Amino acid sequence: MAKLNPFDLYDVRSLLSEEEQMIQDSVARFVDERAMPFIAKHFDEATFPSDLIPEIAGMGLLGSSLEGYGCAGLNGVSYGLICQELERCDSGLRSFVSVQSSLCMYPILAFGSEEQKQRWLPGMAAGEIIGCFGLTESHGGSDPAAMKTHAKRDGDDWIINGSKMWITNGSIADIAIVWAKTDEGIMGFVIEKGTPGFEAPEIHSKMSLRASVTSELYFDNVRVPEANRLPNVTGLKGPLSCLTQARYGITWGPIGSAIACLQEVIDYTADRVLFGRPLAANQAIQIRLADMARRITSAQLLSLQLGRLKDAGKMQPTQVSVAKWNNVRMALDIARDCRDILGGSGITTEYQAIRHMLNLESVITYEGTETVHQLVVGRELTGINAF
Repeated sequence: MAKLNPFDLYDVRSLLSEEEQMIQDSVARFVDERAMPFIAKHFDEATFPSDLIPEIAGMGLLGSSLEGYGCAGLNGVSYGLICQELERCDSGLRSFVSVQSSLCMYPILAFGSEEQKQRWLPGMAAGEIIGCFGLTESHGGSDPAAMKTHAKRDGDDWIINGSKMWITNGSIADIAIVWAKTDEGIMGFVIEKGTPGFEAPEIHSKMSLRASVTSELYFDNVRVPEANRLPNVTGLKGPLSCLTQARYGITWGPIGSAIACLQEVIDYTADRVLFGRPLAANQAIQIRLADMARRITSAQLLSLQLGRLKDAGKMQPTQVSVAKWNNVRMALDIARDCRDILGGSGITTEYQAIRHMLNLESVITYEGTETVHQLVVGRELTGINAF
């Protein structure tokens, strides 16, 4: 009888198409050869590995599931596998691709004019134009309807004032997709770097997502032409639909983090000898490892079915909430437990567990906190909004 893959106990890979397997393998090779050897140093130094952007773009990973305009046009499952392999390296790397693809390129494709699509999407797919997504505000947090950023018409232009907080890619972005209140409802605007009154200072002193750029956005009478307003959506359904796309990728990403942590601790417990035998020979350790593998298996099946629903056009936001809640919690618990099994060594970035653990503290918070997703599911079950 063939030995099972400890990181794929249910042979979920056999449910993937040949193309999906090839995509996963190519991204895995890129991660192992080009990103993994350097990512701990970037985390330690709080720098983003921007030198990898041309390679990421060259592999077709930016806007990979979008059609046309230089995008790869892959299916949703392939995009999920890309996120899983990138986050096996670091959540910051997956966050970069997720923001560029789901939060910046997607709204231009879904809500932009043909001129806007032609102007920005090919350059974004090529990694030549970097985007960020401005929705969250410091006072609002999980309540985007409480936003104070506003835009007022002034002839053929709009004047935008306000601020955004916790914005991935903000300080390196060439354009910002910014959502603001208007007299006609919430609208999206594309604000270009260098526009007078627009600043994007980086947030420092982070203990999480240190290999990712996180910024604030400030708008002081920023004049934006009507040509930079996304014309085909009004209201919160615009940004929320973007979040659904991004959250879908996030359901896959933490599976990669969990696998990285489990692989590391299996190797460690096999080599670490205490009281005359390998640490892995202890029942308590084996039970903990088995529980990790069980939870990873459940998450793999959950995300794959979610991907199949997405590709069939049947995915619902509540289903995304179930998977985001389940899978990020799974990965965070595993990272914490692996850090504990590693003992004193586990507090250093020579091992991956603490880096993944710290990153996942952000992942469980952004794109809807765990509580938000629990309440989304609760509303589905009861029909009562408890927000």
